[in-house]
Amino acid sequence: MDASPQDRRSGERRHGDRRATPPHAESSWFGHESSFDPGWSASGNVELDQRLRALWSQRVVGSEDSALARIHRTYAAVRAAFGLALVAAQGAGNLLGARVSLPLTLICIAYAVQAIALWLLPRFQPLTTPVASPMLRRRQWLATVGVDLVAFGSLHLGGSGGPINYSALLVLPVLMAGVMGPRLVALGTAAGVALLLLAGVSRGGWDELELAGPLLQSGLAGLGLFVIALLSGELSVRLAREEKAARGSLELARQQAQLNRLVIEEMVDGVLVVDGRLRVRAANPAARALLVDAGLSPPAPFGLESRPGWVPLARAVARALAERDWPEAGRELTLAFEGSAPRTLRLRVRFVRGRAPGDEHRDEPLCVLLLEDVRIAQARLQQEKLAAMGRVSAGIAHEIRNPLAAISQANALLLEDELGPAQRRLARIVADNVDRLKRIVDDVMELAPGGPHAPPVPLDATAEVGCAAADWAATVELPLGRNSRLRVELPDAPIGVSFDPEHLRRVLVNLLDNARRHASEAPAAIRLQLFALSDTQAQIVVASDGPAIAPEVEPYIFEPFFSTRSRGAGLGLYICRELCERYGAGIGYRRRDADIGARNEFVVTMKRCPLPAADSPLPLNP
Repeated sequence: MDASPQDRRSGERRHGDRRATPPHAESSWFGHESSFDPGWSASGNVELDQRLRALWSQRVVGSEDSALARIHRTYAAVRAAFGLALVAAQGAGNLLGARVSLPLTLICIAYAVQAIALWLLPRFQPLTTPVASPMLRRRQWLATVGVDLVAFGSLHLGGSGGPINYSALLVLPVLMAGVMGPRLVALGTAAGVALLLLAGVSRGGWDELELAGPLLQSGLAGLGLFVIALLSGELSVRLAREEKAARGSLELARQQAQLNRLVIEEMVDGVLVVDGRLRVRAANPAARALLVDAGLSPPAPFGLESRPGWVPLARAVARALAERDWPEAGRELTLAFEGSAPRTLRLRVRFVRGRAPGDEHRDEPLCVLLLEDVRIAQARLQQEKLAAMGRVSAGIAHEIRNPLAAISQANALLLEDELGPAQRRLARIVADNVDRLKRIVDDVMELAPGGPHAPPVPLDATAEVGCAAADWAATVELPLGRNSRLRVELPDAPIGVSFDPEHLRRVLVNLLDNARRHASEAPAAIRLQLFALSDTQAQIVVASDGPAIAPEVEPYIFEPFFSTRSRGAGLGLYICRELCERYGAGIGYRRRDADIGARNEFVVTMKRCPLPAADSPLPLNP
């Protein structure tokens, strides 16, 4: 008879569940893994069931030893207690006038001594703890279960018909054989105890009428011992497996918690967790920095109402907790600090449920606050706009090159003809502006994202700076000599730096052009210096005696498209900074005192590196 589709689907699902079960060293006797029914323990309450599982997992992982180790220690203590109880029973029987066998008393005393020694003496500790070695496991079985079988079997056989019934003691070795050893050994132990029970019954004679009842009782007891051996083995395997799973799950949870904590600690945005009493339970360093004008606020926990400057934030949190509503984009609020400028923050709120402190059974609402400095957000947005503008500018500059080349060529052809003074002057103006546009296009293309970058090479900074200064002076028609506006101070020995020669020349030309534009006509009004700052760094200083840069302008001189001239593109110093950073160098500006002639100094700090043996400094003719 064919099964129905529903029965087939149920069978396939059960088969799939069995296949999905992870393999273990010793599978279940019944052919499948036991399943946990949450309805048994939590009556369908999933949250309560999860809480109980979490508590059990914490208790398992928090303990120093495994559950099997605790069972072994308990077994050792029970054996010692049984030994003392047997000796006490023999002594009490003797005091009460009962007939006590001397051999049985000696067996009880010997068993008590052996059990107490295994329990208390450290040298026997491997025999009372879980072991993985098969040899130690056999020794452990012989020292505990084997001794129990011999001792309790001797008491059962020798004490049959006496005042004390020792047969119940045989359950203990069968139970522990299922816990400690493989299934085959546990079943063999149960079989041996069943034979002992039958042997004890048959000692009285072979009268069928008298033996029928005791043999039936012994057979049922032996069957029960087999069941005990099987169940104890199943429970021990299940206990070890679930304890291992609990330890693994809790370890994964601990690793995830550490990862989350690390991510939150390194976040740029501030994160605060505030409860219903406006107390901060957790705060990352970014949030603690945003709550004070300098440094970090105290670590959590602390109250939002403890400082006057936090009152706007406390009111906003109280409002959010009361209304349980907050805009997705957040709201802005301002924190005022004594002696410093106020700080505007963008506040985003998320609502969660948490445990009330001191009461694990009561929930309370929590606010997760995401704080962001509006100034930093605006600066980040500005950087993104600049990056997008740079990509667009690079594309436009690329398209401008072809028509610009055509204009330059046509203007050059016009200059070859006989022109009047007015027309020639106009052609010169066109040529000058074409050259200016070419320089701007080259600057933009140089900084285009994804463009080719020349790798740094070891070069002699002394020779490169000297050649670049001489070429620049010749280009701008600046005479060199004692009374020249340009004074070049170079070291006698070569200095090796890591840079690209053409880019280093470009940085120097930009800095010298700026200095010439603002310097006076006095001798040495422009000063170029090169020297070794340390074993790892070298510096180039370009100074001029022009008016010092205004303090309100100084923070923006290296920004793109910022210029104090109406005809300036604002890319010269920005290109210098980008080129320096490309090779691990740095550039900065410093303003000198008024009594020093060269008040404006631009400093380029480069990485030093050894020069190839073939390099030698080039002579510079003053």
